[in-house]
Amino acid sequence: MARRFTDANGLLNDLVDRFEAGAASPIAHPDYAAFPSVVVADAFLKQIRDVESAGAVSLGWGRGARRDQVAHVRLASAEILYRYLGRTPASRIAKAAAARLVAGSALHGELKNSASQIAEVWGRGKTWHGFASSDVDTLRHAFVLAQAILDNKHLDVDYKTFSRRTVGHSKTLERIEGAVVRLLSGIMEFPPGARPREALRAIGLERFAPPLLIAGKIDLQGADLSTIAPLYLGIAPKEADRVRFREPPAYVLTIENFASFNRHIAEADPSRLGMTMYVGGYPSLATQQALRTIAGMVSEQTPIFHWSDIDPDGTWIFLTIERAIGRPIRPHLMNVEIAERSGQVPSKKSAPARCPPDSGIAALAAYLAEDGAKTLEQEELDPILPGVATLTSAQTRRD
Repeated sequence: MARRFTDANGLLNDLVDRFEAGAASPIAHPDYAAFPSVVVADAFLKQIRDVESAGAVSLGWGRGARRDQVAHVRLASAEILYRYLGRTPASRIAKAAAARLVAGSALHGELKNSASQIAEVWGRGKTWHGFASSDVDTLRHAFVLAQAILDNKHLDVDYKTFSRRTVGHSKTLERIEGAVVRLLSGIMEFPPGARPREALRAIGLERFAPPLLIAGKIDLQGADLSTIAPLYLGIAPKEADRVRFREPPAYVLTIENFASFNRHIAEADPSRLGMTMYVGGYPSLATQQALRTIAGMVSEQTPIFHWSDIDPDGTWIFLTIERAIGRPIRPHLMNVEIAERSGQVPSKKSAPARCPPDSGIAALAAYLAEDGAKTLEQEELDPILPGVATLTSAQTRRD
């Protein structure tokens, strides 16, 4: 669509904007029908002719009855037009901003590449994920925080303390966590569906680790809980080594969803035959370490299961727990048959986890990568004991 103007400076700046965006010889048009008066139109055309005389633009003329009317204005020399407008080229601004972006910082090679790519974007007069070249100081904080994470300075430190120690303000990371995750996504592996806060949790950066909820015949070192029989126990993940079994559990089951966790321990296993743990979505690094500790307390013959949604996020959570535990685990109520019987094709497709062939979730991940694969939220399924009842006996509320 033709760009039309009644303001000469607006037209000239638009030519520069599109030149910086990649147009070699952009053109724009006077909007004769919109001029409020002949005086305004004459002033507009006089300024355009002056700029033509300076060599910054060339003019295209009308035909026939309009052969004496300027039809369009074409950029002829960006350098001359920059001088006329008193405007600094975006490429020069971007170069200076990019230098400030990385000045004095020892950055990972991929972060340096990101800085170069951002400079190219700024050089075209565009923003990088909402950050303009004028936001260089804010974005510099994102680079500093990303590098500190790569240097493992975030481990064993809460979210706000890490931010304060790294860039001098406790709320900075909260404001730019999306940019930090984008910078790290080409270096570290994040689940594609995770929000920035969830992605940072998965690598150990969180405000404070949420409690680990455990149901089963357990005590804590120094505390006998056999007389009170709580529905479940909440502990700080770092205290997982205090867990003691009164008798070996028949199974270990981790569950992503809080409602499914409560239903499982109340409906499927009220006798506490197994040990059931709520991991709360993408498990934090502290939770992963706790799961590794607890898995080491049970015998190799004790089966370990995980129950998540049947969707790409569920496969990522499964694989994260499988890696954390360091031994084979089995999917519970997560298989192709259940998906085909009770699931639906999602409106938006995302990538499942890239699983090694020996992963317990490999078959489901391969299925979810196919066109037409169905997904299902775990809340749609009634809980059953893992390894006791057959998966085909599970009934969904939809049924």
